[in-house]
Amino acid sequence: MSLLDVRNLSVSFTQDGATNHAVKNVSFSVEKGETVAIVGESGSGKSVTALSTVSLLPGSAEVTGSVRYGGAEMIGAKERELRRVRGNDISFIFQEPMTSLNPLHTLETQLEESLALHQGLRGAAARTRILELMTKVGIRDPESRLGAYPHQLSGGQRQRVMIAMALANGPDLLVADEPTTALDVTIQAQILELLADLKREEGLSLLFITHDLGIVRRIADRVCVMKDGEIVETGPTEEIFANPRHPYTRKLLEAEATGGPDPVRDFAETIVETEHLKVWFPIQAGLLRRTVGHVKAVNDATISVREGETLGIVGESGSGKTTLALAVMRLLSSEGRISFLRNDIQGWHPKRIRPLRKDMQIVFQDPYGSLSPRMTVEQIVAEGLSVHEVSGGHDRRAMVANILREVGLDPDMMHRYPHEFSGGQRQRIAIARAMILQPRLVVLDEPTSALDMTVQVQIVELLRDLQKRHKLAYLFISHDLKVVRALSHKVVVMKEGDVVETGSNAEIFDNPKTGYTRALMAAAFDLHAAG
Repeated sequence: MSLLDVRNLSVSFTQDGATNHAVKNVSFSVEKGETVAIVGESGSGKSVTALSTVSLLPGSAEVTGSVRYGGAEMIGAKERELRRVRGNDISFIFQEPMTSLNPLHTLETQLEESLALHQGLRGAAARTRILELMTKVGIRDPESRLGAYPHQLSGGQRQRVMIAMALANGPDLLVADEPTTALDVTIQAQILELLADLKREEGLSLLFITHDLGIVRRIADRVCVMKDGEIVETGPTEEIFANPRHPYTRKLLEAEATGGPDPVRDFAETIVETEHLKVWFPIQAGLLRRTVGHVKAVNDATISVREGETLGIVGESGSGKTTLALAVMRLLSSEGRISFLRNDIQGWHPKRIRPLRKDMQIVFQDPYGSLSPRMTVEQIVAEGLSVHEVSGGHDRRAMVANILREVGLDPDMMHRYPHEFSGGQRQRIAIARAMILQPRLVVLDEPTSALDMTVQVQIVELLRDLQKRHKLAYLFISHDLKVVRALSHKVVVMKEGDVVETGSNAEIFDNPKTGYTRALMAAAFDLHAAG
């Protein structure tokens, strides 16, 4: 008998008279000690399927079919029975721990709450178990972390806490819904290794939800490929990778950013350069708020980017990548020389630098959070024209239509709002907003990390095409080294505020000189290697 057996599961949601069939006639099983991965793009029905296993869907969901756990039917089960299974027998790890952890409670309080609810453990007994769990998931010096709040931990540490909470009550099945998507490659590798170790030591079964086939190849025994709410292909991992039968599976496997940008022209103009750039944030304490130290976000960074050139900036979270880019754009205070379009802009008054602002634009990581939900696409894209008083004698609506066409969107959709678009389309809107001002420098801050693999490839191709056509200089910040390799001419490697290595794309990727860079490469590329 399978530990989890799903048969003919269908889930639909009805809103304003329209019915969305999110999951259609899905069947799969998870055996004891097995890892099954459900893989597919956003909107394919992966997470809805996972939440259906213990009836965690909203009341508006219409669910049919069968979900049996340990032989007991979950669909239609009484709430008391479902509560016994949730958190005890089946535990969840979600994508973003900051939305799952309570920001107002310490780690000890949150872990103890779970132990008290399910096992009746409190006080000293609970603390002993909490320390044991935190040690098991690799949190160093756990006693010093008991009083910490979620915001005081790194992304990787928060995800380890979530795993500790999921393990607290000795579950048989762990459902991991995109648990590594928001993490750096080195932290991703650590979390996947931790899950594999826990599976082996605890005898766990694992249902792993992801859009990343590289992770699937490393961790899963069997794979279910989902598209538009249906499982289109299933089988042992090795078989799926060696001989994919469905066109969609082949499309996912081929979705990898490859190739490289066009060479930079000889004697291309230098757009931006820095010398010995430093960004230190003061640490203030006491009644008089005296400065007692500094957070050294960026130390001694010397970089340059030419017309038509991409400088990739890589490193783990907290290494100073985004801080460096914001300082270059004079959005953060810094020390050292900054030259932009042959102007030494360090120390310039904001009013003096304002005419140059249209020449330096930024595209952010999250297309869901960076676009105003109350503005139409036309208003979003044209906003910069109003701010910088740019028209060039042209009709603004025509300018918006032209730039939308250039980024691969239909101008007829300009009256729509952001929520009516997919993640990839929203990122194209964000790129159009930056490009309509015809900038010379564009900072790209993790512009592909929130996107599915197939969409990532499209955005990389779009960025290369725009760079070629407009001779754009890019500062490209990313923890996805495969995307950096496909887009960058030069690479800067940062660690804890320091530039530890810099060189051409080939030098950094093919012959890294420092141990830290080699570790980054191993984590990024071994992560996607067989076995």
